[in-house]
Amino acid sequence: MANIYEVAELAGVSLATVSRVINPGGSAKVSDKTRQKVLEAMSQLGYQPNSIAQSLATRSSNSVGVLVSELHGPFFGAMLSAIEQTLKAAGKFVLVAAGHSKEEQEREAIRFLVSRNCDALIVHVERLTDKFLVDHDHNTTPLVVMNRKVRGLADHCFSLNNELGGYLATRSLLKNRHKRIAYISGPLDWVDARQRFAGHKRALSEAGVKFDERLLHEGDYHETGGQDALNALFAKNLPFTAVVCANDEMAAGAMAAAHERGLELPRELSIVGFDDAPISRYVYPKLTTIHYPIADMGTMAARWVLKNVYDQPQDVQQAFEPELVERDSVSRAS
Repeated sequence: MANIYEVAELAGVSLATVSRVINPGGSAKVSDKTRQKVLEAMSQLGYQPNSIAQSLATRSSNSVGVLVSELHGPFFGAMLSAIEQTLKAAGKFVLVAAGHSKEEQEREAIRFLVSRNCDALIVHVERLTDKFLVDHDHNTTPLVVMNRKVRGLADHCFSLNNELGGYLATRSLLKNRHKRIAYISGPLDWVDARQRFAGHKRALSEAGVKFDERLLHEGDYHETGGQDALNALFAKNLPFTAVVCANDEMAAGAMAAAHERGLELPRELSIVGFDDAPISRYVYPKLTTIHYPIADMGTMAARWVLKNVYDQPQDVQQAFEPELVERDSVSRAS
């Protein structure tokens, strides 16, 4: 295997010059002609720079840690894919960990990513407090927060207007004359779930429809949770003509429960989801939902890192608005 001495000899330059070409972050510059000679020598010899040595020389690992709640499902898949593609195009790598929506596991995951010398962290966390995120050592390892606004850390946050999304979901049913509307929420100790539920109640209030606590069921953002929730609502023997689900996975589960009962959708039950995940286009009927631009948010979070950590000029957007996507799962109430 070729080494740096052979590269220097073939290119006719000093070891220091080869080092400056490999690690361009220093103050000393190399002319384009000399740089090309070194790169040609590296290519001819098949020389690959040692990544550990590069990290020591530049004080950068060229890696970004990403912490998500789960490693499965379309939501986090879209987010991770967008982050990885954006960073990869800039020559950076991604190291991924999962917190499983448990405080100690989220803390442990952050400690793990920091211990691996990640240059920055992009985190989607549910249990860590705002104080923990603010008190993190941002000078050593800058941290970006997804799907959340943290007081004192606004410049590091990427968020969706979840309250508006919940409002739009319920208003789409109200506009179709539904008044008995059930709601399947996410875990209500999660910020985004509470915000979506608040939007649901605001839409009802504006329409003069009294919120019925009995038509609320707290789910878990999983398909089985949506299925169990709709069955639990039916078991109360209360009339309702429509249901809002706080994400598409639970909406798919609720649709499965409705089909199992022999209900014709949407004639006998209208359903609205949230996220606009790929599954929303393939269930039957196709799901009316709220578009959550999580891939765009992932891209922007990666751009923030490139701009603020690696000094690469980037346009960055941090606040996002949801949009209603009308498909076939809502019909007019009779």
